[in-house]
This record gives sequence, structure tokens and C-alpha cells, in this order.
Amino acid sequence: MSESAATPFDRSRPLSLRLSGSRSAGAGAESVPGEAQAGAEEATAPPGSLWDRMRTDPQYAPEHLALEAIRRLGPEARDWAARARAEQPEITSDELAHLAIKRFTNLARLSGAVSGATGLPGAVVDVGVLAWTQARMVLHIAAAYGLDPTAPERAADLLVLQRVHKVAETARLALGVAAGRERASRLFAGAAGRPLTGVMLRLGINLARMAGIRAAKRMFAKIVPGAAVVLGTWVNSAATTDLARRARALYRATGA
Repeated sequence: MSESAATPFDRSRPLSLRLSGSRSAGAGAESVPGEAQAGAEEATAPPGSLWDRMRTDPQYAPEHLALEAIRRLGPEARDWAARARAEQPEITSDELAHLAIKRFTNLARLSGAVSGATGLPGAVVDVGVLAWTQARMVLHIAAAYGLDPTAPERAADLLVLQRVHKVAETARLALGVAAGRERASRLFAGAAGRPLTGVMLRLGINLARMAGIRAAKRMFAKIVPGAAVVLGTWVNSAATTDLARRARALYRATGA
């Protein structure tokens, strides 16, 4: 089944199950059923505290993002799947997964065009928002197939599915290191950091890798005026569609 093609259940299900509520002005973001608007907007981009951790420790930026996604986005995905099944008990896991994929692929297309930032900072923001959106999608797909999106193993799933690590065991080890560094960083909050440009470059490359953007020149498209919107939209969509395919295959095979 194509993730982007319209299907009969899209139109016959209640609005809340289609995940296609009102759009916010300018951004085109779709609302999540049952959520307050402020909560939905907050979930659209990585929180400021996560940006601080990733900037301080760019080597483990993907691991920090995965851990924060489980904490912040896992409950959202769990509650969405529970509401959907309560409203439509006959809906299948494949249908639920399709709804999540369609919504977050659309959001991914927009994520490279709406930040308004330019240059290297803009490129880093864009790939960070894209990686966050992709993590949100993966957790919703897991919930659609009956898996707990708040479980610690979902963080390892994210890193393997997003090809940051090849196997779950390596991902779990890296997550443990990142969690330890996160705790240790609080003890050295006032320590001097590395030069900002070098940190941002390393952070951007690691986040681009997590988001599936392999070519560095694509990540830095915002530096070239006029190229960012077209290239960013195409790259974001392709990377997210590929990730959705892998996540669906994994959770269809292992889900409850």
C-alpha cells in the first residue's frame, strides 16, 4: 500500500482518526486529536533543553534525541493509538500506521522550509526538526502495531531504524553512555565549551546522519539562497518515506 495514496478508510473514519485536523497558519501543521494546540506545537520541534544537551555533547546528539523522544513523544503516541482504537475498534494496525505515516511525512516535507533561519544555524535547526519529526512518526507506528512507545527499547529501535547504529546492542550501549553524560553534564554546567562554529558543524552532521540525509551538501542547502525550500522538501520526504518503510516492516513483524 502506498503511504501517500488516499484510501477508503481515510474518508470514512472520524476526523480524529485521520489525524488531519485544522492547520496552523503559515506552517501547515496538522493537529493531533484530543491535544491542546500548545502541546501539539511543543511536540513539533525539539525542546530547548534538548538543544542545549545536543550542543554541549554533539557526538551523542542522536542518542540524546532518541532518549528525549521516548520521554516526551512516547506518551503522545500511546494515547493517540488508544483513542483511535476506542473510537473505531475495527480499525487495523496497518490502517493506523498508514495514518501516522501520511501525517508525519507531510510534516517532514514542511520542516525544511518553515524555520526562517539561514546559514549553518538554519541547516542545523532544519535537520534537528526533521529527526524529531521522524522519531515522532516511528513511535506512532510502534503504537499502531501494539508496542509500547514509552518503553526504553524504543530508543534503541529509533537509532537502528535511523541507521545511526547497525544493531540494537550497539545502540543500547551508546544510549547508556549518552544518559550518563547527560547526568554528568549537570555537574559541569558552567564549564567553558568548544568554539560555537565547530560545535554547530558537528551537531548538524550528526543530526543529518540520524535524519537520513547522507550528503552534507544537502544539509547545507540553506546556505545557498533559493535552493533550500525545493531541495529540503525533496530530501526530507525521501528520507522520511524510507524510514517509514523500515519502521513498518519491523513493527508489523514484532507487534502485538
